[in-house]
Amino acid sequence: MTGDIDWLGLNGSGGPPSSVLDDPPDALTTPDEEEGTGPGAAAGAPPAVVELVDVTRSFPGPPVVDALTSVNLRIDPGDYVSIIGPSGSGKSTLLNLLGLLDRPTSGDYLLDGVATGRASESVRSALRGGRIGFVFQSFHLLPHRTVLDNVLLATLYSGVPRGERQERARAALDRVHLSHRVDFTPTTLSGGERQRVAVARAVVAGPHLLLADEPTGNLDSTNSVEIMELFDELHADGLTLVVITHDPAVSARAQRRVRIADGRLTELDR
Repeated sequence: MTGDIDWLGLNGSGGPPSSVLDDPPDALTTPDEEEGTGPGAAAGAPPAVVELVDVTRSFPGPPVVDALTSVNLRIDPGDYVSIIGPSGSGKSTLLNLLGLLDRPTSGDYLLDGVATGRASESVRSALRGGRIGFVFQSFHLLPHRTVLDNVLLATLYSGVPRGERQERARAALDRVHLSHRVDFTPTTLSGGERQRVAVARAVVAGPHLLLADEPTGNLDSTNSVEIMELFDELHADGLTLVVITHDPAVSARAQRRVRIADGRLTELDR
């Protein structure tokens, strides 16, 4: 998917800093301090983690392609939502919008009550780095860095204080049952272990939202079940999850199921 690792800040840089413990070049901006953001939720009730309001995403032609049409979706804290649909249904476009890698043509996307559609790139980068974790089908691990370094890299771009990075990275790896692999490189790991590293990297900064794009697509059936059981554990711990998939078995694990077809969403009964 085009742009799917921009959140790491690696594109065009030729790789990570010489040390993943270096401080990031710019401090994360507090979204509420930036012009163009929303006021957040009313007092007394937490805002939705995700709220899409009449979102349309069109791509110029000819002919013009409406990848998403009048999409409305609310995901509250602690929800576990699967979005299922075939190729060409709009799943990738929706993922890019939810991950703040793209903007809607019309409508708005509120993340934790912050309106992101017209927000500056600095606000969107701060939100993406500090509040969203990503898990992809192809893992996107740096092959010649250790497992620990791969997880530490995510702390660099999410504003985790320097003194907490090692401890939090090791805790995240312990959370996915990989404490015994911290000094290995991804090339020495199984597919299931690589995806566990990717999950640890996604959750190390304590995101409000975990976005998973076909997380079992490159795994055999045994490893697929193990990854989905790990997602069940993360959900039980209170993490908000959105899993985008074409696999009915993966979709069925979620608390809520949403179908996407021709750019439109339909909530499915359990």
